Amino acid sequence: MSIQYLANNDTICAPATAPGVAAIAVIRVSGPEAWSIFNKIYYQKSLQNQKGYTVHFGKIASVTNPADTIDEVLFSLFKSPKSYTGEDIVEISCHGSTHIQQKILEALVEAGCRLAMPGEFTFRAFVNGKLDLSQAEAVSDLIISQNDMARKIALNQMRGGYSEMLEKLRQELIDFAALIELELDFGEEDVEFANREKLIGLIDLICAEIKTLTSSFKWGNVIKTGIPTAIVGKPNAGKSTLLNALLNEEKAIVSHIPGTTRDVIEDILTLDGLSFRLMDTAGLRLSDNEIEQEGIERSKQKAKQAQLVLYVYDASEESDASVTNSIKALELSEDIHIIKIANKSDLNGYIKTDTTSIYISAKNKQGIEDLIQQMTQQFALGKEQENTFVITNVRHVESLDKAYESLVAAKEGLEQKISGDLVAFELRGAINYIGEITGTIVNDDLLDSIFTRFCIGK
Repeated sequence: MSIQYLANNDTICAPATAPGVAAIAVIRVSGPEAWSIFNKIYYQKSLQNQKGYTVHFGKIASVTNPADTIDEVLFSLFKSPKSYTGEDIVEISCHGSTHIQQKILEALVEAGCRLAMPGEFTFRAFVNGKLDLSQAEAVSDLIISQNDMARKIALNQMRGGYSEMLEKLRQELIDFAALIELELDFGEEDVEFANREKLIGLIDLICAEIKTLTSSFKWGNVIKTGIPTAIVGKPNAGKSTLLNALLNEEKAIVSHIPGTTRDVIEDILTLDGLSFRLMDTAGLRLSDNEIEQEGIERSKQKAKQAQLVLYVYDASEESDASVTNSIKALELSEDIHIIKIANKSDLNGYIKTDTTSIYISAKNKQGIEDLIQQMTQQFALGKEQENTFVITNVRHVESLDKAYESLVAAKEGLEQKISGDLVAFELRGAINYIGEITGTIVNDDLLDSIFTRFCIGK
């Protein structure tokens, strides 16, 4: 897709609802001729003097065959600039038949519309100043959000508070950079317009803000994509039974024969607004079977890649020391959360000696609620954090990291009293990197990369 191609004055149309048969579908039309083009296929009355934010009913037909009604529809009118794209918009609510949708689109194209490209409606909202770039990305995140936490984060970013905070920091840097560059014009007079101590203080403040934002990415990313959760342990510890108990369905084959699970079985579990990507893995043991060996190796890799490891063991057979040694053998990094789960606690012979384990019976679904509570507590967002900004976009992290490096270089330059033009250069770098996040500084390749990921009707 070419952004140059999109940056024009065409009137565009596209389905705004997902493909498939449903009770209703919505087709969106946006552009300077949206109302007049729609009027060519809607014959009841002129829309010329109608008000925005109004809904109407009527029959629509093609330009060439006005007697053949395509459908009876409701349509909503939005008048520029008070619309999603900042242009005149008509949103047509028709019956959900894919054939009807196609006929309406054909009629609109015949009347003068062009079919929209992916993300073109949101791109126009960006071009027309209705959204900045980070807000546009939040729209995409909101559409694909699969849990309550992801929805809240995307909605918070879409409302613009994150952008306002970045622009405030950026403007403060611009003001200081301008003073330093002004000093360069009076280089022979040895004057200082910018207070160096205040500038160093500002840089420290912005660097701290950047570190807070970038450190939130690891948490924000797992909220957005789901928390990778590996269920590991020895054969017949009850890993597959636990997976089935958590999902409340027979997802994995359960057998008393050791080594039944030989590949990773995955599914999504949503708890308290968090998505956990559960991975049931092969039992950890020494084996001569080549296929089982491969499954065991995959189990170890999945555990190392996870954010949360549920280590399941037989409460009647394994000792505390054995469990500890087995977990150590996985060589997991310190930032991976581990929950020890003593399974089969319904059987005779188990002794409850480890206060750090959760005792359950996966088969009888006893103790599952305690486990779920422990899982959600590991990643719960505190009430005091709910209104803070959480980074979920790797592009933002990369730009903030580069801005941080430039600011550190600028501070070092100030402390070493190097030339003002070098300090100004680093400040301008930081300003541009922050501007890339909101779209103040932008290029066509970046816009292509962002908006082509959108669906056609958004």
